[in-house]
Amino acid sequence: MTAIDGPRLAPASGQAKALVVFLHGYGADGNDLIAIGREWRQLLPDAAFVAPHAPSLLPGSPMGRQWFPLTFRDPDERRRGVVAARPDLDAFLDAELARTGVAPDRLALVGFSQGTMMALHVGLRRRVPPAAILGYSGMLVSPEVLKDEATGKPPILLIHGDRDEVIPIDALFAATDGLGAAEIPCEWHLSPGLGHGIDGEGLRQGAAFLASAFAPRKTFARMASQG
Repeated sequence: MTAIDGPRLAPASGQAKALVVFLHGYGADGNDLIAIGREWRQLLPDAAFVAPHAPSLLPGSPMGRQWFPLTFRDPDERRRGVVAARPDLDAFLDAELARTGVAPDRLALVGFSQGTMMALHVGLRRRVPPAAILGYSGMLVSPEVLKDEATGKPPILLIHGDRDEVIPIDALFAATDGLGAAEIPCEWHLSPGLGHGIDGEGLRQGAAFLASAFAPRKTFARMASQG
């Protein structure tokens, strides 16, 4: 098993009650996404942020990293890739939850591109389901086995640009169909005019989604007493 690590941001409030983990895309590293945490700190003051670097270097690149190799020629490489990469990421998540003292159900996974593939694959199979999964410009790998393998139904929001030249928008609709077939609800947003990236509206919706997922849930009794 390969140990992974990456940049972190402490919670604005000083006490971590939630953990947001950013999973970067193919050829990037954790530094690409940790800046989003700086934008979200005020809206999510009790959240600690971390953006681990994927475990292996991109071939021929001194800095870019990958969660799993991609040749774009083998239709089965994504399935093999997420399965092989899952143990390292799962171990990192467990260690980071222990380090911060955050409960496992107060974890949120935020992925971009290949990182979204990892967020969906790992997050939907965690022993304790996360509080939320947020995916930008990604896809759902192996939807045909999801119903049998999923351990929970955490809130999911998928955001995609309608001009994405790397992972076409068909992947968004295939993901929502696959999640629906596994009886896992999913919200989605299409960003008009956006290519393979994240725009301001996507960041705004993502932050609001996580804030809602982390918000305390009122019990029926409390709601009734307030009625």
